[in-house]
Amino acid sequence: MISVLVVEDDPVAADAHRMYVERVPGFEVVGVAHSGAEAVRSLERRPADLLLLDFYLPDCHGLQLCRRLRAAGNLADVIAVTSARDLTAVRAAVSIGVVQYLLKPFTFATLRAKLERYARFHATVTGAGQAADQQEVDRAIATLRSADRPALPKGMSASTLETVTAALRTAEEGLTAGAVAAATGLSRITARRYLEYLVDGGQAIRTPRYGQVGRPELHYRWSPG
Repeated sequence: MISVLVVEDDPVAADAHRMYVERVPGFEVVGVAHSGAEAVRSLERRPADLLLLDFYLPDCHGLQLCRRLRAAGNLADVIAVTSARDLTAVRAAVSIGVVQYLLKPFTFATLRAKLERYARFHATVTGAGQAADQQEVDRAIATLRSADRPALPKGMSASTLETVTAALRTAEEGLTAGAVAAATGLSRITARRYLEYLVDGGQAIRTPRYGQVGRPELHYRWSPG
């Protein structure tokens, strides 16, 4: 089991990140910290394999916290979870051992893919032993560095998902499953399945709209977050 410390100053975001991590098999959250000082105290009480680390903390920058931990001999891996898009920050993060960089806002599927990729890396490098050759070292590093492509549910295709996504993003007022079906040439059932997938991933918002009679009609719109 990979132990995770969530470090995030926003209580709502911290709780969401904790719930996301706990939904991924093989991971357990051992603590939630809302500041750099609180993270240090938490790690002193109970070490963690991985930090899910926001950069903008109330008492320090996340990179400063990483440097402090490294200076103290703490080698916990770090996945940066931040809105910082400055490539200088990205470079600095890599230089102090940040293994993954996740931009806010993100969906559960994106975080899950990062965690699953990290789990494969962790399993490869944990424990005693030596790499057999250069290829084994390259494979271990590539596990972290290659692009994330979360697997779609059985029966769904990336091209169709892109088509539905494009239709939804261009409709400011939102669309029903029937409207998406008409715009894309899909059946209404298929369109709704893809729309519900986007809702589950946090990329779309579903709202009922009530008419004069009958059941409410579901409208979907692209999530501004």
